[in-house]
Amino acid sequence: MKAVVLGLGASGVAAARLLVQQGWDVTGVDLREHLPPIAGVTMELGPHRRETFLAADRIVVSPGVPSTQPDIVAAEAAGIPVWSEVALAVDHLGDVPIVGITGTNGKSTVTHFTGQLLGREHATFVGGNLGTPLSAAVDTPYAIYVLELSSYQLERPGSLRPRAGVILNLTPDHLARHGDMRGYAAAKARLFDNLGPGDLALVPHDDALLREAVRDKPGTHAWLGAEPGIVREGRVARIRLPDIDADIDLSGLTVPGEHNLDNAAVAAGLALAMGASVRSVQDGIRDLTALEHRMQPVPTSDGRRWIDDSKATNVASTLAALKGRTVPTVLLLGGQSKGPGFAALAGHLASVHTVICFGGDGPAIHAELAGVGVASTLVGSLGDAVELARERSAPGDDVLLSPGCASFDAFTDFAHRGREFARMATTAQET
Repeated sequence: MKAVVLGLGASGVAAARLLVQQGWDVTGVDLREHLPPIAGVTMELGPHRRETFLAADRIVVSPGVPSTQPDIVAAEAAGIPVWSEVALAVDHLGDVPIVGITGTNGKSTVTHFTGQLLGREHATFVGGNLGTPLSAAVDTPYAIYVLELSSYQLERPGSLRPRAGVILNLTPDHLARHGDMRGYAAAKARLFDNLGPGDLALVPHDDALLREAVRDKPGTHAWLGAEPGIVREGRVARIRLPDIDADIDLSGLTVPGEHNLDNAAVAAGLALAMGASVRSVQDGIRDLTALEHRMQPVPTSDGRRWIDDSKATNVASTLAALKGRTVPTVLLLGGQSKGPGFAALAGHLASVHTVICFGGDGPAIHAELAGVGVASTLVGSLGDAVELARERSAPGDDVLLSPGCASFDAFTDFAHRGREFARMATTAQET
């Protein structure tokens, strides 16, 4: 049996290795011409050969490959099954307890938090779109799998069946792929395609588009922000789900940001839905840690709190970082933007005394903010922004890198940008 894996990023490599292990004759296909070999895999690098696809018995596509890719369209027209990497892995795993987490913003943090809470009592895998691909973990006997899932991965969910799943939110993103917000919502809602009657489907109560998208999906429906479901009131998460009636105190959470109280509340609800004890979840709240580059404090000794939120690659993420902020703050914005939208920050800057714009789209962001009466200072690079932030801040202030932009104008990815910010922040205190 012949399999083709299209796209040899992390998930594609994991899928190819799993298929080799299962005894398939595997060909790995990628437009990039200089990739390392994969043991047992025939590599076809560079321009695609249509005949390779049409000779396959199965094709596995990486998340970055759209369904409209011509070779995929031709293969499907010829009746060749096309799977996602997640569908391949789930098929290998069989009926295992899965938590599925998606949404435009916050899904990585909720996945990380949920994994930490469940990991107190169970051997728990945490990955998917975050960190380790699922196909790389199928031979380790985990008790529970906590998966971050992107809309791209959910286009082809296969037999994926979460025992508990959540769509955290939906804001404009990836519309070139999904067409419009309705198409984007439909892709996210495929998380619930295979739920059983007792499986939990959580969506925001106040999002009419998501409510419509999941209306006919199976499972037990509950809400974020209403009962039955999960409601956060201040620093208490009120969790009212089938067979669960618990109040979780969030005051011990040390991860900064008002939005992380929401993230912790959702994680607590998911952990309880998967069978965690109330005591374990309550005790686990104080031990939750941030992911790298997501509202992560940088260790310094200059009296300022430098916060790395480099993962905020769109305006909605920056808005979340600003919500509920009371500490005097210097805000750093910039990079490769996804278009206008920074004017929306104007009503959320009460604690921000200095805004600094930097990077490739820094001038456009500076101009957009000026158009709504928000003063900002324009500099060239992230390094310039850090240097100016040091001058404009005082001990007790926060310096928040929450750029609202992708990083590709100057860095390989958001993690590279975050590491450089941390290095510069540490250097800044020494000069």
